[in-house]
Amino acid sequence: MLFDANSFLQLIVDQFKHTTWPEWLGVITGFVCIYLAAKENILSWPISIISVIAYAWVFFDARMYGDMALQFYFLFTALYGWYYWSKKDTAPHKPIESLGARGWILAGSSVAVLSVLLGLFLDHFTNTDVPYEDGFCTAMSFVAQMLLTRKVLQNWILWIIVDICYIPLYIYKHLNLSAVFYAFLVAIAIKGYLDWRRTYREQAN
Repeated sequence: MLFDANSFLQLIVDQFKHTTWPEWLGVITGFVCIYLAAKENILSWPISIISVIAYAWVFFDARMYGDMALQFYFLFTALYGWYYWSKKDTAPHKPIESLGARGWILAGSSVAVLSVLLGLFLDHFTNTDVPYEDGFCTAMSFVAQMLLTRKVLQNWILWIIVDICYIPLYIYKHLNLSAVFYAFLVAIAIKGYLDWRRTYREQAN
């Protein structure tokens, strides 16, 4: 069968036409807040509040309950991050920190344990068809977000991994706009890591 580029393009267009307005809102505000986070701009946090509320509805509708619950965590961390980044300190900006070996072990262990527990819970107590995939992505996002609120450099590494994992999951759940959005987020997360790493090295000098 020959590949019909026009038919494929029309399929993509049709899918985007059926994208709900909460998903559009979540994608647009999510893109802005991640971009601002990479720039260490405090406005990232209030904009992220809009995004998480929109995505809570999107994930509920898609039966991705782990990610839906994650949005309430994101709401809390957005408020916390907003407060933490705005605190007056002796330095004009909160310094970027870096994980040591102990921090990596704690982060990795937290992701592993949370993934199993969330996967089991979603598998036994909800009607989701992606319990363990949802559980893993939720757990990874949970840890990455906490590191972001504390301005820990390696939060971007976790976001790169989880954003890549989300792309096929969203395609499977027919959240095509979100899949495209997360492909862009991979690039933003890579740039965020490089920018934060440069700032971190400058702090050390």
